[in-house]
Amino acid sequence: MKKNTLLLGVGAIMILASCSTTSQKEQQEETYKVTSPLVTDTVITNEYVTEINALQNVEVRSRIKGFIETILVDEGATVNKGQLLFTISSREYHQNLQRAKASLQNAFAELKSAKIELANTQKLLDKKIVAITEVEMQQAKVDAMEAKVAEAQSDEAQANLNLSFAEIKAPFDGIINRIPNKTGSLVEEGTLLTSISNNKEVFAYYNVSEKDYLDYATAKGEGKSKEVSLVLVNGTLYKHTGKIETTESEFDRSTGNIAFRAKFPNPENLLKHGGSGKVLVKTELKNAMLIPQKSTFEIQGNIYVFIVDADNMVKQRQIIPLARLPHLYAIEHSLSANEKIIYEGIQRVKDGDKVQTETVSFSQITNLKNERK
Repeated sequence: MKKNTLLLGVGAIMILASCSTTSQKEQQEETYKVTSPLVTDTVITNEYVTEINALQNVEVRSRIKGFIETILVDEGATVNKGQLLFTISSREYHQNLQRAKASLQNAFAELKSAKIELANTQKLLDKKIVAITEVEMQQAKVDAMEAKVAEAQSDEAQANLNLSFAEIKAPFDGIINRIPNKTGSLVEEGTLLTSISNNKEVFAYYNVSEKDYLDYATAKGEGKSKEVSLVLVNGTLYKHTGKIETTESEFDRSTGNIAFRAKFPNPENLLKHGGSGKVLVKTELKNAMLIPQKSTFEIQGNIYVFIVDADNMVKQRQIIPLARLPHLYAIEHSLSANEKIIYEGIQRVKDGDKVQTETVSFSQITNLKNERK
């Protein structure tokens, strides 16, 4: 019985050894596809969520109290600078203007009378009938009347100004937005009547990281483009390109970002104030080193590839990605252009393995990716 058990154990060990040898042989015989990095000029595109603002967007508010008498425009209407939009009841302001004019006429009459009295007193002084103090008193009355005239003129100007506030006109060419108060509504000073937007051009504001900002600011013109594109929220590409105009003066401490501003033409009035989208910023990379993303793997946040040396030995090498392209990484020049990296099967090898390889050109890889699209 013991002899039979021993024979079974030996047989099992031989079978396991045979399987292990077969597995090692299969691993040694397996061929891995390898390729070399491609060094070429390329363009990377970064996307940033953007907020769209009109070139001009202002609130139109009442500057006086009264009832809205007429509304001469409709919501969404295009208006021209100086066009009459609203009128507010103005009877009270007409009366105030008439009162101010009457007060001014009265002040002029009093001033005229005071000047006549001054002239007569001066004649009496010349004849030594009155003292000099009488002339001084009459001169003081003239000065007081002149001040009263100035005050009345100011009151008339204010009454005219208030009356002009009863007519609300467009401050610039634009489009009328919502009108919350209708005809007959009582409005106070400062009540919102509507807002008006000039959308002939729009600003696109977007936030970039400090790294992206420094990359852009230190590009010294090489690969640096002020031209940007816009993707709308429905996924379509806006047909007009824009230009980066300026940046904010400081970083947001809570996010570490800084805002850029680009301007886009809007001749079809498609873009509206308050809209959103994605700004596409393209940057040219000269002599960029490209490798397939499929060739990479990550360990504790670091990116690696497997290099196959001249003796077909596998070596692990860390790389530093500079940009992510469709199916590719642009990396720092930590590899040489003639080194071989494993393209397929990186899950089945480890550092120090010896493998058989089959070279695949970079063009074959990119063509395969295009076919899969």
